[in-house]
Amino acid sequence: MNHKHSGSCLCGDVQFELVGDFEKFFLCHCQRCQKGTGSAHAANLFCHPKTFTWLKGQELVKAYRLPDTRHSKSFCSQCGSAVPTYVEKLGLAVVPAGCLDTPISKKPDARIFVGNSASWTKALDNIPSFDQFIPQPDSE
Repeated sequence: MNHKHSGSCLCGDVQFELVGDFEKFFLCHCQRCQKGTGSAHAANLFCHPKTFTWLKGQELVKAYRLPDTRHSKSFCSQCGSAVPTYVEKLGLAVVPAGCLDTPISKKPDARIFVGNSASWTKALDNIPSFDQFIPQPDSE
């Protein structure tokens, strides 16, 4: 079944759409993805590049490719948000899950490079969780 997905960067100057299903969904804990996202892992969906179309702002998309690797990252040059990138060595488009504006039903297929996980991501089940930002007490 072909699904239609749309996405954008934080400032909205870059927009895209995909028509089709994602082939894979990985949560990658490698150090490159940690540095590229500034977080514990990257959440990347993979699809055939022919399913992907830029709707707006393609000229604002910049890419960084780490030499001698398959690692690459594309981002909006206005706001810095991660946006899809084509990885020639894989023959696939890589779509950061967080830049999608439409919900996806696909669950991650795997967590990869977990041996490189950040030490602070261990045993998080018992820390407090909130539905929104924690309000700060009034300081008087």
